Amino acid sequence: MLQNKVVLAFIVISVILLVDFLFLSLLRRTTPRLNRILRILIYAAVGGTTLFAVTTVIMYYQADQLGVQEGISQWNITALFIIYGTKAIPVATTIIQDTTIWIRTLLVSWKKRPDEAAPGKKITRAAFVEKAALATAAIPFATSIFGISYGAYDYRTLRRTIVLPNLPKAFDGLRIGQISDIHCNPAYYKTAIHGGIKMLMEEKPDVIFFTGDLVNYRTSELNAFAAMLKEIRAPLGVYSVTGNHDYGDYISWPSDGAKRKNFEDFLQAHHELGFDLLMNENRFIETGGEKIAVLGVENWGIGRFPKFGRLDLAYAGTEEVPVKLLLSHDPSHWDAIVRPNYPDIDVMFAGHTHGFQMGIEIGDFRWSPAKYSYKQWADMYRDGEQYLYVNRGFGCLGYLGRIGMPPELTVFQLKRS
Repeated sequence: MLQNKVVLAFIVISVILLVDFLFLSLLRRTTPRLNRILRILIYAAVGGTTLFAVTTVIMYYQADQLGVQEGISQWNITALFIIYGTKAIPVATTIIQDTTIWIRTLLVSWKKRPDEAAPGKKITRAAFVEKAALATAAIPFATSIFGISYGAYDYRTLRRTIVLPNLPKAFDGLRIGQISDIHCNPAYYKTAIHGGIKMLMEEKPDVIFFTGDLVNYRTSELNAFAAMLKEIRAPLGVYSVTGNHDYGDYISWPSDGAKRKNFEDFLQAHHELGFDLLMNENRFIETGGEKIAVLGVENWGIGRFPKFGRLDLAYAGTEEVPVKLLLSHDPSHWDAIVRPNYPDIDVMFAGHTHGFQMGIEIGDFRWSPAKYSYKQWADMYRDGEQYLYVNRGFGCLGYLGRIGMPPELTVFQLKRS
């Protein structure tokens, strides 16, 4: 684990140094006439952001050993996102332009420099593009600030209807509320978080599903949020599962015993919150003499993510139940295990992706960088009579903001076909 952190930190720091070198080169070319003192101040500011960035990366990967509070670390990561998001357009422009000039110079023998001004021109095309790129840097900066101050707390309630041919008559019209990926974080604006929870309760769902990632790093992060989380209640129960962040795998513990104690505290916290945590288990919801099954598995994800989920255990005993609803944090579980092996699981509820906390959704058009990591990354998917719903998440991770991908509360209504 420590070796992997060192390698990742080295890669990130190398990228930071390269970006800042290119950005400084751009500034030197576009501000040749600035007076010496102002130029020194600008270069010092760039150097200061580089020092801040390198320090932040070290803090992030060694926060637990350095005694840095998670809230401080998260705000530093957010500041890093803003700084380097702002530099992205100018640096990308510099790379593209310098590469183009280099290729042209290599392939063609020019009588004059490619960026040499034509007679009567006051500015070369290359210089104009560079200055324009610097000007447009204000756009990602403003967008990032908006995503922190407003986007992170712009809760949206989405409503979806799921038609199931085998749904017992007593459950026709059942309302399910889903909330996912709260990621309790001391850096959150707690009043806004409480407001989001109240929005869910105002929907008066019959049953609530929480699909994992209650914390970021350690169970103690729950302390500041416990009172408001206890307000999450439903007549037929609140069922939950673990996500990859709930196991304490993302920090270094002084001992294996300390890590085990953290997870034991996590299990106890679920009990105190009134959440029924399904650890590769199932429960039956009964009404009007009929019943449906709720299955819940521990985290199961492709690649580097934990594979603690045992759907075979959760499924056992539900074979004859007409409708089975599965809670599984990572949507990759659906294609890898659920669809091929359990065709009678009607709906899987997931989270995990956050919709990358940024994207574009206009009508039926939906795009986010998350699509390059996950085939199913947001909203409803269907294969035959099986459904998968991927919640965009309630909280934030890393960058404490959202851009074009609002935090989500989902209300489902089950209907008989």
